[in-house]
Amino acid sequence: MARFRRAYGAAPWHLLLLAGCFAVTGWIALRLAGGASAGRMLLWFLGAVIAHDLVLFPVYASLDRVLRGALGRGGVPSPLNHVRVPALGAGLLFLVYLPGILGLGDGTYLAATGLEPRVLLGRWLAVSGVLFGVSALLYAARRLAHRRRPSRPAG
Repeated sequence: MARFRRAYGAAPWHLLLLAGCFAVTGWIALRLAGGASAGRMLLWFLGAVIAHDLVLFPVYASLDRVLRGALGRGGVPSPLNHVRVPALGAGLLFLVYLPGILGLGDGTYLAATGLEPRVLLGRWLAVSGVLFGVSALLYAARRLAHRRRPSRPAG
């Protein structure tokens, strides 16, 4: 087992899980390959990969490095994850609901749901605000608990 872990770099369950993910992805790709919109979906997927890997990832990795350098390690709880987690949640919600938030496809959305899509921007902003607010409250609670903790002597 130790030899496998050293050679592979992770536990055997990781390899099984990864193989399962590739199997499901391959099955989905085969199901979609016969569809009329397969070419458009492939083009969209390749564009998303290029946009993420060549543009977005370097931008947010650099921003994260700058923030880590600016915040340092001063013995107090770092606020970095209290910014990362709600930003990730808000970003993912934005990507999922992007057409509705930007007002694209209003007629399609109205026909499919019977609801006005104009409320999506306000709801996304509200959910994002709640995510950041809860995270700020948790950070304040951590700072307060850290401040109240008796300091330990060095050594």
